[in-house]
Amino acid sequence: MNVPFMDLPRQHAPLAAELQAAFERVLGSSGFILGAEVERFEAEFADYCGAAHCVGVGSGTAALMIILEAAGIGPGDEVIVPAHTFIATALAVSHAGATPVCAEVEEGTGLIDPAAVRAAIGPRTAAILPVHLYGQVCRMDELRELATGAGLALFEDAAQAHGAAHNGRRAGALGRAGAFSFYPSKNLGALGDGGAICTDDAELAASARRFRDLGRLGSQEHTVAGYNERLDALQAAFLRIKLAHLDRYNEARRAHATRYREQLGDVVELLDERPDSPCIYHLFPIRVDDRDALAATLRADGIATGVHYPVAVPDHPALPELSASETPVARDWSRRELSLPIFPEMSRDEVEHVARQVRSRAIQR
Repeated sequence: MNVPFMDLPRQHAPLAAELQAAFERVLGSSGFILGAEVERFEAEFADYCGAAHCVGVGSGTAALMIILEAAGIGPGDEVIVPAHTFIATALAVSHAGATPVCAEVEEGTGLIDPAAVRAAIGPRTAAILPVHLYGQVCRMDELRELATGAGLALFEDAAQAHGAAHNGRRAGALGRAGAFSFYPSKNLGALGDGGAICTDDAELAASARRFRDLGRLGSQEHTVAGYNERLDALQAAFLRIKLAHLDRYNEARRAHATRYREQLGDVVELLDERPDSPCIYHLFPIRVDDRDALAATLRADGIATGVHYPVAVPDHPALPELSASETPVARDWSRRELSLPIFPEMSRDEVEHVARQVRSRAIQR
């Protein structure tokens, strides 16, 4: 049995008629940049997340960068990020002109460790930017207490957490602003690229709208040096269709994860789960000592896997200023993490086949 890492055709096939109708609606309107479709999606996604405002942008990285610039964070400022995440989190800080500072992550979750954040706060720290990695929300109550006590902004990188919640409140509404990516593989994915900013801060939202559209807001006067980072109307129309299915998609991911956990918990290291933050499993990470060998064996069996992420943030050549970061837990995650296939449309047979193969190989080793 061949099992892909993800299978977007399976997701899109039952939506084909709706997606085609959305395409024809946008085509007929000739409103391809911003406009009514984007505004409707922004309103619907803000309501879904429980935020007052949503600003559609060109990508998740753009969302992070624009949040920082809209909040006035730039040269001379430091922003604390986790040492284990996709590089875009740290790059967005650099692109905004600020300096990323890596904090260690928790051994059981790979999420930023509040104790490490506390230790990383210095005189130039302006913000904390946790990442809700793998679909699990960080310890936001503790991080909010730290941020408030130190007079810092608290943002969210929610690129892997569409619909995830902490104590009943959804990601994107847990800090001053949250950034989302709609890369096709995300829990809520577009048919291209896209991103969004959610916030209750009306001033930040207005500033973000200005930054995404070349520094203008409702006029031909450009008041700041902005960017061309607008969400396409066509992607907004597609996202509106898929948003209606997001909760169902997340429930399916959690059901698959439950089966994996039942069969693999005694042979590989699994993600720690917290009752206050149920994971929606954008990815299903396991940790093993011989990650690359196991991946090769599974590949030979027709099972696709991924690695998220093989290089810790401080070890990327693009960020030499971070190379001295003392983050052994993050580096251990980079050496030992392997992501198993998980997507809503997986069959039970596929999940159980993957689990059997992983279990068999893990026991043999």
